Amino acid sequence: MTDSIAIYTDGGCDPNPGPGGWAALILQDGQKTELMGADPDTTNNRMELTAAIQALRSLKFPSSVTLYTDSQYLQKGIDEWMRGWLARNWKAST
Repeated sequence: MTDSIAIYTDGGCDPNPGPGGWAALILQDGQKTELMGADPDTTNNRMELTAAIQALRSLKFPSSVTLYTDSQYLQKGIDEWMRGWLARNWKAST
C-alpha cells in the first residue's frame, strides 16, 4: 500500500434534477490533483456519487483513503447501506 490519501468531494445541480457538476480534490504525497465534470441533466445525489467514484477510479495503486464529503447520501451508502447491497448482489431489498 502507498501512503494515505485524502479525497475531498462535492457535487450538485440546480434545479434538482437539472444541469449539474462534480469535483474532487486528491491529496497524495504532497501533490494535489483536481478532477471535475458536468452533466446537462442529472441529480444532486448522482453528482455526489460521481465525484467519489471518479476520484477512486483515478488512483493507480491500492491505497488507504480518507474520503471527505458533505453528502449524507454518499456517507450512508458507504457506512450503512453497502453491506446490504453486497449481500443482495447489488439488488434492491424485496
